[in-house]
Amino acid sequence: MFDPHSDALVMGVVGTGTMGRGIAQIAAAAGVSVILADARPGAAEEAVAALDAAFDRLAEKGKLTADAASSAKARVTPVAPDAPDFAQCALVVEAIVEDLEAKRALFAGLEAVVGDECVLATNTSSLSVTAIAAACRRPERVAGFHFFNPVPLMRIVEVAPGVLTAPAVTEALAGLGARMGHVTAVTKDTPGFLVNHAGRGYGTEALRILGEGVADCAAIDRILTGAAGFRMGPFELLDLIGIDVSHAVMESLYGQFYQEPRYRPSVLPRQLVAANLLGRKTGRGFYAYENGRPLLPPEAPPPDAAPRPLWIGMRNAEGAGLLMRVLDGLEIETGDRPSAHAACIVAPLGEDCTTAALAEDLDPRRTVAVDTLFGLDGRRTLMTNPVTDPAVRDAVHAALARGEAVTVIHDSPGFVAQRVVAMIVNIGCDIAQQRIASPADIDRAVPLGLGYPHGPLAFGDRLGAHRILEVLDALHAFTGDPRYRPSPWLKRRALLSVPLTTLEA
Repeated sequence: MFDPHSDALVMGVVGTGTMGRGIAQIAAAAGVSVILADARPGAAEEAVAALDAAFDRLAEKGKLTADAASSAKARVTPVAPDAPDFAQCALVVEAIVEDLEAKRALFAGLEAVVGDECVLATNTSSLSVTAIAAACRRPERVAGFHFFNPVPLMRIVEVAPGVLTAPAVTEALAGLGARMGHVTAVTKDTPGFLVNHAGRGYGTEALRILGEGVADCAAIDRILTGAAGFRMGPFELLDLIGIDVSHAVMESLYGQFYQEPRYRPSVLPRQLVAANLLGRKTGRGFYAYENGRPLLPPEAPPPDAAPRPLWIGMRNAEGAGLLMRVLDGLEIETGDRPSAHAACIVAPLGEDCTTAALAEDLDPRRTVAVDTLFGLDGRRTLMTNPVTDPAVRDAVHAALARGEAVTVIHDSPGFVAQRVVAMIVNIGCDIAQQRIASPADIDRAVPLGLGYPHGPLAFGDRLGAHRILEVLDALHAFTGDPRYRPSPWLKRRALLSVPLTTLEA
């Protein structure tokens, strides 16, 4: 088995697309000698020239010394894909087309050249490592080594052993990933591995909310960035990745998990793909684009509404306390029941405004709901029900808009942010439950791979596992949809009042 820390380590990379070049770049920068090949004649030489230019730019920016850049350039050698040069490699990483038979054929050819101890690693993001290895003479030396684009910036790599992969192979690849400056997450060989699997909650739930008519794309994106802390809203992200690419991944993982309801795709992106509205690359997707920037609908200013007495429901005492703080200075009724003219505000977890109003025996026409789960120091979400009086809605909107932006949505169990984050946490918990990856690796890898503000388990602990469970239970009860059933990992730890990272004895 190769020593990941050896100064004499020679590594082959097959495939000179952005992924292959990125892997070669970080390996060479880490002191590894790289043999670079591609099936297209001249591609390897073009890739080496591009890498030379990249190292020169890094030196110009002061991120590498001139000597380090020169040494890194000298470590990358272009060769033909069937060259005998691969015989000296202790490791070969393939970064070719996502096609099972193509990868199997490549590894079969490499096995005729490399030594018996050479590790064969696949950068696949969607195919089974075990299926790729099954066609090899020595499947125990095959493993997944999955980087993310752009490789030098996305400092996370997944090491995915197949069913027959030798433990020493996994350990060596994990060590090499660390040497190359990346956080290494060891994950089981399951569809989507760790990061793409964990990403099933963000876009799919946002699409469901859009499909239910709760809010438009811009409102959903604004809530999830302004209230829940995500760097980019789900619809801007889908447009950036490419709706065709994103939808294909959604459909693929849904099929590979035998139609698991948590990963159910939406018809909405399929319609856009049919119309060739693929996002930024075509100039229009969920948004239209001008000079590469989305054309967002402007937000209407807060209504100039006549003030009226406000009454706050105490069913969620913590949420009521937050509302009392931000509405301080306004006329707030403190009686057990609201007066006939008061606007009633509730702060449900997982419920919609209709259910929460009826649970507190309030007049739905005078009742609105506010999401307090994420605090009220950022964007605030105001939810109406089908019969809410517009004058009541506007009065509460104006009251909440003092100092912070407010987004008004239609009735939805779990608002917007509660639903999306609960799904992210629940899927992260189920990844832990299935032992696909350790809790520590889940929370390290997901923020790096997906840009989330927190790892799924850490997110749940920050908000409270019992609150996430309450949101999911309410969603499940209201919709009857098994996509919202809580993971056993979440449910047990919420009931025991222990962190979601707690391991079993």
